[in-house]
Amino acid sequence: MATAVKLPERGATGALTLSTLAFGGAFAVWTIFSIIGVKIKKDLGLTDAEFGLLAGTPILTGSLTRVGLGVLADRFGGRLVNLVVLLAAAASTFALSYAHGYPQMLLAALGLGLAGGSFAAGVAYVSKFFPKERQGAALGVYGAGNVGAAITNFGAPFVMQAMGWQAVARIWAVGLVVLALLFFLGAEDEPTLAARRAAKAKSPPMLAQFAPLKRLQVWRFSLYYFFNFGAFVALALWLPRYLVGVYHLDIKTAGMLAAAFSLPAAGFRIFGGWLSDRIGARRVMYAAFIVAVAATFLLSYPATSYIVDGIKGPIAFRIAMPLPVFVGVLVSLAFFMSLGMAAVFKHIPVYYPNDIGAVGGVVGMVGGLGGFVLPIAFGVMNDVTHVWTSCFMLLFGLVAAALTWMHFAVRMMERARTPELARLPELPEMAGMQPAAPEPAPAAKPANSQPIAAE
Repeated sequence: MATAVKLPERGATGALTLSTLAFGGAFAVWTIFSIIGVKIKKDLGLTDAEFGLLAGTPILTGSLTRVGLGVLADRFGGRLVNLVVLLAAAASTFALSYAHGYPQMLLAALGLGLAGGSFAAGVAYVSKFFPKERQGAALGVYGAGNVGAAITNFGAPFVMQAMGWQAVARIWAVGLVVLALLFFLGAEDEPTLAARRAAKAKSPPMLAQFAPLKRLQVWRFSLYYFFNFGAFVALALWLPRYLVGVYHLDIKTAGMLAAAFSLPAAGFRIFGGWLSDRIGARRVMYAAFIVAVAATFLLSYPATSYIVDGIKGPIAFRIAMPLPVFVGVLVSLAFFMSLGMAAVFKHIPVYYPNDIGAVGGVVGMVGGLGGFVLPIAFGVMNDVTHVWTSCFMLLFGLVAAALTWMHFAVRMMERARTPELARLPELPEMAGMQPAAPEPAPAAKPANSQPIAAE
């Protein structure tokens, strides 16, 4: 008998479309310092570490608020929570245009960061409209809102050079208000919230919503997202500065090349969600991490000049990654990081269908903290090592650790579910090489015993 195919709830298409548009605007605001921060750094004479702190401060706010906003979305509905959060972020972005000193800009950046916190509310909202067989693809589409980083990297340089960085903040703020209102007025409440209101049922207890966070598995998912999403955000913020410093590009060209990293990742995340639905999130995670290890290893190698004592005298040569090769490797890295982002969030509705807000919030929080910590770490490493590629060295160590933990966790789960695996030789070709265990001596039979039939 064929299994009935579950269809999305009524209003699912509109909810997903408008949520994605709103999240795209939020992400554009969230990463605004990737462009205007370069100008502010020059105007205020900031160090790389101070620039990293300014660029990462919105990421900090957006990260720390995700758990709370995810829980609030489960209790009061994603539509209302998202509206309030996006309007507050827009107000702070507009206020940024009137800041003059570094402390004022940091304060505005804290409020601006609420835009990133809206992600957790959106995940809790969108997932309620779709059956689990389609949640991977749906959340992949929603996560494609990170295309907002490409919009900022591509469009903000032109606006900044024409009208100043203050104009970028004001235009982005107005755009976010428009998208927030469009989402609130055009989308419907999630089905679970509507059903709870119709039944006049109470929301689940607050403490019960946080209970799954005691599981180590949630924090393992968080580490995966720390790299896949946190490093993605960090690179989106850092790349314009990196390209200007390493390849001596102007800010417009650097912004467009940084957009080449951010823009394709949106479509890649949609594909990653679809692929996770088809072949499983675990396989997608393995592919994402293995390619990321290889890519960050290549990007870590600094430009190096060599002098070899040749037969006829010194032979000098230089090894450095040309700009086209750098962009190609970087886009490949973005592709697999996006697959990894989608795969992480494919796990959450499957393992924790009743606690999507809390679990998705903490995973998103840790991932977002990567976007805050890593730009600062990049700046500090530049100041300490004076090696531009030190940022990729850090990412190589991070993804290698995540891949190792995932692999051993998967092996432990497989052995727990299938104890027979523990009795197999480590390598198939070693079968038969182990000494056979001696057979126990047969027990003596009672005189009146009868044969026992095999079960």
